[in-house]
Parts: sequence; structure tokens; C-alpha cells
Amino acid sequence: MPLSRSNDRNSRIGILAVNNLGLCVVVQLGLAFGMAGLLWPDKFMPLFEILMFPWAASCRAIRTNGIAAIGLSLLLLVTRLTGYR
Repeated sequence: MPLSRSNDRNSRIGILAVNNLGLCVVVQLGLAFGMAGLLWPDKFMPLFEILMFPWAASCRAIRTNGIAAIGLSLLLLVTRLTGYR
């Protein structure tokens, strides 16, 4: 096998590994912020007051966002495990 083909295959493997790493980081961040929103909604209140400017931030909205973040991260995890690209 020519040397250039071997290098091309190795670079493709490296690109796939970086893509998978990014997805794994997104899943971890989604789980972390989702759990933090469920456990400590009072600490997230100032952040949500800025993010949801026209509307008032409430503990219910923060908990709903936490549940949605956990659901999204689980969906991304299932996507990662099935190998869908």
C-alpha cells in the first residue's frame, strides 16, 4: 500500500475521533447543566433572568429546561451509540 493512502486513512480516523469527542462533550455538558438545573434552580435564577429577558424566570421554567437538557443529552447519547452520522 502506498504511503499516501495510509496517511489518508489515519487522518480520516483522527477526524472521526475528534467529531465523536465533540459529541461526547456536548452530552456531558447537557447532563451537567440539566442535573444542576433540577437540583439547584435558585442558583440558576440570575442566569435565566438574563436569558429569558422579556419573560420572568421561575423555578418551574428552570426545572423544565433541566429536564429538556437531560432528554436532549440522552438523545445525543443514543445517536452516538447507534453510530448515526
